[in-house]
Amino acid sequence: MLDKDLSLKIFYTMLRIRMVEEKISELYSEQEMRCPVHLCSGQEAIPAGVCANLGVEDFVFGNHRSHGHYLARGGSLKAMLAEIYGKATGCSGGKGGSMHLVDLSVNIIGTTPIVGGIIPIAVGSAFASFLKNNNEVTVVFLGRGATEEGVFFESLNFAALKKLPILFVSEDNLFSVYSPLNVRQPESRSNLALAQAVGVSSAKGDGNDVTRVWELTDEAMSHIRGGKGPYFLELETYRWREHCGPSFDNDLGYREESDYLKWKERCPVEKFEKKLIEKGVLDEFFSEQMRKDIEIEIEEAFAYAKSSPFPEVGTMYENVYADGLREQSGKDANGS
Repeated sequence: MLDKDLSLKIFYTMLRIRMVEEKISELYSEQEMRCPVHLCSGQEAIPAGVCANLGVEDFVFGNHRSHGHYLARGGSLKAMLAEIYGKATGCSGGKGGSMHLVDLSVNIIGTTPIVGGIIPIAVGSAFASFLKNNNEVTVVFLGRGATEEGVFFESLNFAALKKLPILFVSEDNLFSVYSPLNVRQPESRSNLALAQAVGVSSAKGDGNDVTRVWELTDEAMSHIRGGKGPYFLELETYRWREHCGPSFDNDLGYREESDYLKWKERCPVEKFEKKLIEKGVLDEFFSEQMRKDIEIEIEEAFAYAKSSPFPEVGTMYENVYADGLREQSGKDANGS
């Protein structure tokens, strides 16, 4: 059960993710952030609730929509924004952008935009922990669309076979770009049943209820740390903004404005804030102070990102290829 301190920490995490992304949306039109941004506004409860269960030794992997995962795990905000601005001080040296986030100081091993591509990489991390026989758990965040990829089933099967310490977190925000679920998966399909069919324990819940997300994750982590093998969580939520970019796209016709408004009423940040105030855990003064503190941090981080230098041309191939591959690339470019 969530105690007072943990509840406040989780609320702060959710609020911080929301405010960071709102600032990104506000400034994106300046055309200084020259990479695509996939925002998670409306989905904050999932990264906050999941990552609140992790120990310092655990690993996190994410996908193309991973600002929330990165921030909830404790990744550097300054380094993340510098990366989005393409600066040398960015978490990937300014070469990866919004979809390639890493912070090894807090075991964020990386994110990747290829749908489903991060899943087997995360399984490899869990396999390494299995071979070392330690207590590390790997968490991988994926979208519902990734469960349509063959590698998803292959990864689940191998994880179950070896009883790997890995938690698969599927964030079901109903759409794959502009395609709703009913044109991609049969109505009778159950990802929980599919996971269980290959021996992976699973559960499903409301991804906009951070308390429930935390509880389900707590149960899953106990299962994994108890040596019982992998776990699959499917959490239902909804992204507010367009698939890629800072705007709203309800006018495109692939979803209804009324559906968006219904989900917005279920705002995970507002719901949890109201709950904490009703319980006397939080008051409006403390809530406002949190917002002021976060706003100051955000302003400083954006100033840092904007003032940081761009990468030097000579560093173009650094940390991109292994030495041998980079040398071969140079030969090919010279035609020899």
